[in-house]
Amino acid sequence: MKTLLDHNQLNITLQRLAHQLIENHLNFSNTAIIGIQPRGVFLSDRIAALVQKITQKKQIEYGKLDITFYRDDIHQGIHVPRNTDIEFSIEGRDVVLIDDVLHTGRTIRSAMDALIDFGRPRSVELLVLIDRRFSRELPIQPDYIGHSVDTIITQKVKVYWAEQDKKDEVVLID
Repeated sequence: MKTLLDHNQLNITLQRLAHQLIENHLNFSNTAIIGIQPRGVFLSDRIAALVQKITQKKQIEYGKLDITFYRDDIHQGIHVPRNTDIEFSIEGRDVVLIDDVLHTGRTIRSAMDALIDFGRPRSVELLVLIDRRFSRELPIQPDYIGHSVDTIITQKVKVYWAEQDKKDEVVLID
């Protein structure tokens, strides 16, 4: 096991990602942040809170998206449905999708399918904490990357969140 990001490095990375979003979306008047259930929500909770704190906006449009029934592996029965919580229209808005690890791209494809059920956004950007660059099966690339890592198929990237795992850390497991 190799540590990719420790607690301090993770916090610095989250700050950088939040600032990059603010640089591109300024006051977030037409931008919505949507975290992908389940593990992308831990990241999106933190990013949304940081953006809100830095911009000093009372509220930004923030939602959570469950993609379980849009997945192409739903028949395998390995995914547990979660809540979708999007209480605003995404019609004509700039949407930033957030997930923790980008691997094959299939989760993001499913998220985009699910997102369309809520309207037609003006644009969709992707923010990921970890980009496993050379494992893509679909032509999906992130717009905002916390950390890129080159892995082989037998390796796994595990993101630990204090809210669930009692620690903040990203590790590479052989």
